[in-house]
Amino acid sequence: MAEKTAGLSQEEREAVKQRAAELRAEAKAGKTRAAGEQALREAIAELPADDRALAEGIDRIVTEVAPQLMPKTWYGFPAYTDRDGKVVVFFKPASKYTSRYATLGFEESAQLDDGDLWVTSFAVLALTPKTEQTITEYVRRAAGGS
Repeated sequence: MAEKTAGLSQEEREAVKQRAAELRAEAKAGKTRAAGEQALREAIAELPADDRALAEGIDRIVTEVAPQLMPKTWYGFPAYTDRDGKVVVFFKPASKYTSRYATLGFEESAQLDDGDLWVTSFAVLALTPKTEQTITEYVRRAAGGS
């Protein structure tokens, strides 16, 4: 039998606090591209080197292939939203929850539907030409490109 937990983990509590702070900062600074880019850059700069390199690469890819997506942070993660403010794609660093891999995830607003089964996230260990090509293709599709 699984042991019951006493609620949120310390990392989850910190993420909730971080999200509340993000919402306050968005309200104060406005939901502009410049404010989102600044928050995203600050979040990426605070990451350990391995996660930072992945986040910078993913940011470069998203900016190039889906410039219509708005950068922001979401629970402390680099994220990108559609014109309605809904998260399309996000990067969850491995260091955030002491995971062995970072995650590139796609939310419901991503246009990845493909029959009865489709990808909603990838484990990411490194950016190589092949992984960059895959990320590029998925980000383009998620953002509504062909």
